[in-house]
Amino acid sequence: MALSNSQYNAILREYERQQSADRRDLEKRLEEVRSRIPEMAELEKQAGLSAMERFKKAAGTGDLHAADGFSGEVKAIKEKKAELLKKNGFPADAMDMRYLCPDCRDTGFADGKKCHCFKAKVIKLLYAQSNIDRIMEKENFSSFSFDYFDDKRVITKIGMTEKAYMEKVLKICHDYVDRFDQEKGSILFLGNTGVGKTFLSNCIARELIERYYSVIYLSAGELFDCISKVRMNRTDESSVKELYGYISDCDLLIIDDLGTEVTNTWNASNFFQLVNGRLSAGKATIVSTNLSMTAMRDTYSERVTSRIASGYTVVPLYGDDIRLKKKLSE
Repeated sequence: MALSNSQYNAILREYERQQSADRRDLEKRLEEVRSRIPEMAELEKQAGLSAMERFKKAAGTGDLHAADGFSGEVKAIKEKKAELLKKNGFPADAMDMRYLCPDCRDTGFADGKKCHCFKAKVIKLLYAQSNIDRIMEKENFSSFSFDYFDDKRVITKIGMTEKAYMEKVLKICHDYVDRFDQEKGSILFLGNTGVGKTFLSNCIARELIERYYSVIYLSAGELFDCISKVRMNRTDESSVKELYGYISDCDLLIIDDLGTEVTNTWNASNFFQLVNGRLSAGKATIVSTNLSMTAMRDTYSERVTSRIASGYTVVPLYGDDIRLKKKLSE
């Protein structure tokens, strides 16, 4: 997962282009405001002139109180500008710089560290070179189809047809994405092979990546292999260590096919620490598995299952193998 120097520089150049776009946008808005509100230019000058006059007075006379009242003048000018903007139908921030990421002001760094948007760009760039990116081009909300879900037979357990239930599930996924900024919840997809668990995970991943959230997508085998290598100090690869950091820190971690990896007490313990740690930190996780809740309890322990049951939205999926249906239809 490590970036090359050229990739790192490419991201920095992207930020530079965004900063230029921010400035052009501000200049365009300022020009429009000034053309429609001629007195605005005079107000903008007043604060500068007042500051200059007070500086000259302080420098020339040594008067320590020369700046008294300046903050009040600035406040009055700001209030007058806000009043004029509102009166002429402009938003309150019409004369302010607007940023794609307010946290770092489109620099990529906040408080001396890489901003969350920088990390999201890194992951998106790396995904663009991987098979995952190509998969998500095909498996996303736009390509989701209800054609493969039965609309006749009512599933006794849920009291509705397969298609009706999937309409409900799809809404859960859309709502999850739309509320992600406020909630960052976690989901457990349960069901047999081919019922749509991975597809729905890809749909969510694609949407959040497009919104510049950092998303890590790993099979359970890849996840535990990475954790094992780092925690047991069995690797010097910077890419593995960097991936390990992303696993803990990313906005959304997707663990696919839980239960297909080699299961042992080491993995079970690490899985609990991961689930518990991300829930406690308010980090989102999506897990898909063929295991039932009972089988998950027997495999990973009661405390893992209990933590997931209480902290995740559990979404069971029903029906036949959709991938097989698609192949047969082709």
